Amino acid sequence: MINFEEELRKFHPSLEIEDAEEAIYNQDLTDMADVLVGMIRESREKEMREN
Repeated sequence: MINFEEELRKFHPSLEIEDAEEAIYNQDLTDMADVLVGMIRESREKEMREN
């Protein structure tokens, strides 16, 4: 039978996974709120130029 406690003690995370995790978390991703804020800002600036 598998001794889960022993297997957990032997576990070491893969360096590749740690590197991928760091790269993902360090990205500055634009979400929908950022897109909407940008669209509203552009719309307001356009209105101000037209008036």
